[in-house]
Amino acid sequence: MGLTDQSTGSGAIKERFGRGHNNRADYVIALAGNPNTGKSTVFNALTGLNQHTGNWPGKTVLLAEGRYIHQSLIYKLIDLPGTYSLTANSVEEQVARDYLCFGRPDATVVVLDATCLERNLNLALQVMEITTRLIVCVNLVDEARRKKIQIDYRALAAKLGVPVVPTAARNGLGLDQLIKTVSGIVTGRIETKPYVIRYKKEIENAICRLEPKIKQLVGETFNARWLALRLLDRDQTVIDAVENWLAQEGVLATGIKEVVLA
Repeated sequence: MGLTDQSTGSGAIKERFGRGHNNRADYVIALAGNPNTGKSTVFNALTGLNQHTGNWPGKTVLLAEGRYIHQSLIYKLIDLPGTYSLTANSVEEQVARDYLCFGRPDATVVVLDATCLERNLNLALQVMEITTRLIVCVNLVDEARRKKIQIDYRALAAKLGVPVVPTAARNGLGLDQLIKTVSGIVTGRIETKPYVIRYKKEIENAICRLEPKIKQLVGETFNARWLALRLLDRDQTVIDAVENWLAQEGVLATGIKEVVLA
């Protein structure tokens, strides 16, 4: 299932995803990544003891959130479940995907393992289809050096169109630069132009037909290209979630499939 009627709508989203008045933070940052990339080490290093855990509402999946302060501003860090994909084949994948789409964090840090970069980049590219406010954190660079793996981080950043920050979180290496880069993204000092995956002609033509219809319904709230792809995939969990959001906003009286795919 996607987000429920009770857990959508602008006010509900603020409460569910930690933007309520009783949970104040200047910026909310999502932390995503494959399992075993050192994502939790990055989270622990940035938040220290200022963190707590529980369960996502209605889920058995662990929710970890913490805070850190940079230049007198409070950053709330949400450690998303480790996942290899956002195709929502598991509860963990659905939680991560729904948060990135509906929680709309101010920035997302995708943590990659420097020793198996190619495999990890799949998730980064999927996140780029949802949001432009993205930082790629290439972690475990000390392990990569030990294995004599060389990475051109500037070339990678140029190719991806987003900042790339190398770190070895367990040693504290690169974390100061990561914090500064996150600050640059959320304040707009750093602009991104994420790499866009292009599909075969038939799919791109279908996306072009769907995007204007989707924007009429949701405006700039969600990434219209990403939603078009999910509709073309007939991803029912996304369709249900968007329809619930639209119903809460009073925007739509019928299903999004019937309107957009007509």
